Amino acid sequence: MKNIFLGIMLVFVMLCTQAQDKKNKNAKYTIEVKGNCEQCKRRIEVASYKVKGVKSAIWDVDTHQLSLILNEEKGSLSDVKKAITHAGHDAVEAKTTDENYNKLPECCKYER
Repeated sequence: MKNIFLGIMLVFVMLCTQAQDKKNKNAKYTIEVKGNCEQCKRRIEVASYKVKGVKSAIWDVDTHQLSLILNEEKGSLSDVKKAITHAGHDAVEAKTTDENYNKLPECCKYER
């Protein structure tokens, strides 16, 4: 009886740990990304789509919010932030380099 109970508990624990490892195929994120205009919008969205697993990337010019749908089995939010900073824009908790920022057109340079 004791062995059966321990066996059931072991199976239960194994199933619980496996369920936690699964990543979301349609994870939704909204992050702030600095920018000013339609050129920024295009640059931010293109940079986001270059990350494997990004299904949707829409940046709002007025609110500076990037709405993402991401397959976490293929890419991560940090990968998206890295791509955006490489394109010259600051994202939440991810700052671009001065070199990348200075490559932006004058109309796209935001207050840092």
